[in-house]
Amino acid sequence: MAELLALTESTYYILLALYRPQHGYGIMQEVERLSSGRVRLAAGTLYGALTSMTEKGWIQMLPVEEGSRKKEYKLTDKGIKILVTEIERLRELVKNGDMIIGGDNNG
Repeated sequence: MAELLALTESTYYILLALYRPQHGYGIMQEVERLSSGRVRLAAGTLYGALTSMTEKGWIQMLPVEEGSRKKEYKLTDKGIKILVTEIERLRELVKNGDMIIGGDNNG
């Protein structure tokens, strides 16, 4: 299935940030925190990714309170499956790397 291909780092962190429902700015902050500042999302990049993930059925927008402009998003069951599958894929990568180099980062 094409959706089970490797996720980009940004997509991975957005899905991880949405393990608990969040609005856009909260997602941006959580992604930066989780990645120790390495991944910083511009608003356009984030909202483009959110639109794409919504269309794929990985996330959904929660109902917006009347008068509020904040859009909150949450993972769907499909999104959780995608995230879990990616975590398993990443674990396998690390396991294989450790098997080859023995966990020795000095070469």
